[in-house]
Amino acid sequence: MRVAALALAGLAYAAGAGAHHGVANFDLNKDIALEGVITSVEFVNPHSWLHFDVTGADGKVAHMRCEMRGATVLRRSGWSPEMFKTGATIKVTGSPDRTDPTACYLGTATFADGSSLDRYGQKDRPPSVAVGAADRPARLANGTPNIAGDWAGEQRVMTDPRGQKGTLVPLSTAKDYNPGDVPTGGQAFPGARGTAVSLAADPVDTYWNKRGSILPLTPAGAAAIAGVDLATAANPRLDCRPTNIMFDWTFETDINRITQSESEIKMLYGSMGIERTIHLDQREHPASVAPSLAGNSIGHWDGDVLVVDTVGFAPGILSADGRLPHSAGLHVVERFTFDPAKLALKRDYVAEDPAYFTGEFKGSDTVYISDLPYHGTTPCKETEARAAPAAAAKPAPAEKPWWMFWKWWQ
Repeated sequence: MRVAALALAGLAYAAGAGAHHGVANFDLNKDIALEGVITSVEFVNPHSWLHFDVTGADGKVAHMRCEMRGATVLRRSGWSPEMFKTGATIKVTGSPDRTDPTACYLGTATFADGSSLDRYGQKDRPPSVAVGAADRPARLANGTPNIAGDWAGEQRVMTDPRGQKGTLVPLSTAKDYNPGDVPTGGQAFPGARGTAVSLAADPVDTYWNKRGSILPLTPAGAAAIAGVDLATAANPRLDCRPTNIMFDWTFETDINRITQSESEIKMLYGSMGIERTIHLDQREHPASVAPSLAGNSIGHWDGDVLVVDTVGFAPGILSADGRLPHSAGLHVVERFTFDPAKLALKRDYVAEDPAYFTGEFKGSDTVYISDLPYHGTTPCKETEARAAPAAAAKPAPAEKPWWMFWKWWQ
């Protein structure tokens, strides 16, 4: 068994929760088995949905919907909507929704031909890297590293292929674990079978709200997050809205695109559609910057490392899982390093915001030349989030707390 306790612990917190933000809606301590006729399938992010009709012993028909992984990771795993043919029979085992008797969490699907796939099953997967990726030049004509292309983080899968227990690990290491294993020094995914979150009276509220912030907050920062119910659509993660330039880069392991010239680098995020321009021909930020989700980014090459400095953010959430807000004074420094041998682009980042928190919010992630081409932003449809408090959705004067007036995106 492979042991990577520190790396996996960081991954599970920074990225893993993103892939399972709705897991607490389902009672993974219970099992459910259904058989019915497929009526439709929705291939969307953050989770796809299989719809089918189940006929009971009394002859009555119940319409069921079962949650699957997001469309992007399903496609990267070789799944397609065509697998779910309308009118075909299907068997589903998994777990029930905690409040909706017509919804469930799909653990395994068994098709009419007798074949089956677990939630994290890989079917007819594409090559590990895009065709022709090995032939790409390592540098541009001016000598700087060539980081242009389509990029995606490695898929993360639960150690239990059915997704009911254990924790998230990189796909390449999944074979090293028995179903439901937790790496030494790690912890089970919150909401997974047997965890404290899964056994709480209100797991959704427990996960999002019953924890402290991951960094010490200033009085202003504490006031900013105190009134936010992150278990509702006030949380951008639960409302199909972008979070920030750090989190969304690897969220749902969506596919991103980078275009590059001597004067600028453009980054298109597959997750929720953030668009950034990194200005390489500027050494200072403009005197006046209109606050935005992406901020204003200037960059330079320090040898073969791209250093990016970003300011000018609209206030928002830096870590929803860590209950950490940020103000308009957020300052982010990223360092991108390209490994041509592994076709990997590593990013180290540090964020500071003295107005809202003390210390540094920092981390790292790695994306690889994608196994599928960039296709823009996958349609997003959130059906499980609780409604946001009315006050959180209404614009208000700027002197009031940020969560009452700022609309994050789309």
